[in-house]
Amino acid sequence: MIQTFLNLPRYQKRIISVASDVFMLFLSIWAAFALRLEQHFWIPNQDQVVAATITVVLTIAVFIRLGLYRAVIRFLGDKAFLTIIYGVVVSSLSLMVLGYLLQAFIPRSVPVIYGALAFLFVSGTRLGVRIIVNHPRQRAKEAVAIIGTGETGMQLASALQQGTEYRPVLFISLLRSNHKAMINGLPVTSVEHIAKHAQKHGVRRILLALDAESKVDRKELLKRLEPLTLPVQTVPSMSELVAGQARINDIRDLDIADLLGREPVRPDTALTSDSLHQKVIMVTGAGGSIGSELCRQILRYKPRTLVLFEQSEFSLYAIERELQSINRVEGLEVTLHPVLGSVNHRRRCEVVMRAFGVQAVYHAAAYKHVPLVEHNVIEGVQNNVFGTWHAAEAAVAAGVERFVLISTDKAVRPTNVMGASKRLAELVLQALAQRQSGTVFSMVRFGNVLGSSGSVVPLFRDQIRDGGPITVTHPDIVRYFMTIPEASQLVLQAGSMGKGGEVFVLDMGEPVKIADLARKMIHLMGMEERTEDNPGGDIAVLYTGLRPGEKLFEELLIGDDPQGTVHPRIMMAREVSMPWFEVEKTLDSLMRASQSFNCKAVVDVLQAAPTGYAPNSDVVDLIWCAGSQASLAADKKDNVRRLPI
Repeated sequence: MIQTFLNLPRYQKRIISVASDVFMLFLSIWAAFALRLEQHFWIPNQDQVVAATITVVLTIAVFIRLGLYRAVIRFLGDKAFLTIIYGVVVSSLSLMVLGYLLQAFIPRSVPVIYGALAFLFVSGTRLGVRIIVNHPRQRAKEAVAIIGTGETGMQLASALQQGTEYRPVLFISLLRSNHKAMINGLPVTSVEHIAKHAQKHGVRRILLALDAESKVDRKELLKRLEPLTLPVQTVPSMSELVAGQARINDIRDLDIADLLGREPVRPDTALTSDSLHQKVIMVTGAGGSIGSELCRQILRYKPRTLVLFEQSEFSLYAIERELQSINRVEGLEVTLHPVLGSVNHRRRCEVVMRAFGVQAVYHAAAYKHVPLVEHNVIEGVQNNVFGTWHAAEAAVAAGVERFVLISTDKAVRPTNVMGASKRLAELVLQALAQRQSGTVFSMVRFGNVLGSSGSVVPLFRDQIRDGGPITVTHPDIVRYFMTIPEASQLVLQAGSMGKGGEVFVLDMGEPVKIADLARKMIHLMGMEERTEDNPGGDIAVLYTGLRPGEKLFEELLIGDDPQGTVHPRIMMAREVSMPWFEVEKTLDSLMRASQSFNCKAVVDVLQAAPTGYAPNSDVVDLIWCAGSQASLAADKKDNVRRLPI
């Protein structure tokens, strides 16, 4: 029956609403007289009937004029109830005036009683219909608890109540003054009692809706939520909402900044702004995870021109489209130039820098995935070492003021080709900084970036969704972690602080154990780890062994005496360097080894340079190994041919 009513055309529903209101208004007038005169079977006279009829007609006309019948009952809001109040006040006054004009017997208290009853009956019928219609829909939705009772939490609760997927049933407040209260019709409890109330209200999911300015220890909060084995998700940040990039009810997996378990490094915006505002900036590798975030943050400092340099056509198209959207929505008026090209083409780099008058280059183009570079040694060295060299020489020739290299913690005492190539790239820039003074070169070193294309977080998330297992190389492996925005801010800060040849590193706090990160993700996605003690768990953690070139732990400093900077969380490393003539010899040897596709010779050159490279496995380049096997097979075949018959 309810569904039949909902399926009626709009005009028929309005007719039913008008008929219902006419009946309720007449009933209210009769009840007002009956209560005032204390007559259970009061019968009106002719004058009273006329006054009542005119009052009802006027009231319906007022309701129509105020738009009450245009409101959809299932989505009835505060404005509709205010409309009813306005209409009822006019109706009561009309009844009073008509009684005087028609000389009908209407006691002075009757319009007041009538007004109260009319509001109760007219609004009550609508509220009742809304409850009847919405109750089955609400019960079918998944019950969720919302952590946060600020503006973000209120907006989320309102959006979810109107949506079709989730039904808020509980608020979890971090303010003691809100505990045991009711907000927006929902009970409020504390984090300490969340387990009991989650079970009581049938909560199936927890949503983080903390205001940006709230001072919350997220690490401690997530530690309390882990044992619940309920999925913990979050809502978009306020900046995304303001930019129109997301809606408040766009529920997403827990923000990777929360998984980090520490407060992010706060940028010095004034210092960074001086080096970016109204400048011509170029980002190489602009479509990558770090390069694209650099572009987003640089854009908001309003440079005059931003040059996006990228060799992947699709990545360049995607980031240019996104930045144009931000540019338009926020009215930044920054000129964007998407340029296809490879950093290995020195002449191309120089022409681009000269054409646009580039003043600062942020060099993010690199191959950074350790196993892939181990399997593709020549390409890794070409891109990471020679790409950096060619881009740097182009910057010198084009008169670029600043050149910032995005390096890695794997460049410290490297055990893999990727780390060794990045350390050699640092040595190249240090030597160039000594060779000339026109371009200021600086390097920024940081750990693993959560959420980047090479991060374990997206991999673990996909493995959990696929039912597991989560693959971890070693139970004791640890890594430093930071978020992409945090890493990008460090790069921008260093770019503004560099004087020439410095290596900047971030005080990243305590390293994170990868196995613990995996378990945290399992618990916060609402599942349990499957172990020998808990064979009924959802997801197992499988240890696969260290990969070629992989270390148990990474370091950020080669020396033990870092130097402070103007930023309390950024240090300047004191590293060994090479004069340019030695770097040139090394590059020449590396070039000849690369051109002959001799991976063993490439590794030998990297070891001979002061990179600290100490490989922990043999050369595993796919082509080199396949070629060696083919050569052995050919030699064996040739020897068989030479055997006497």
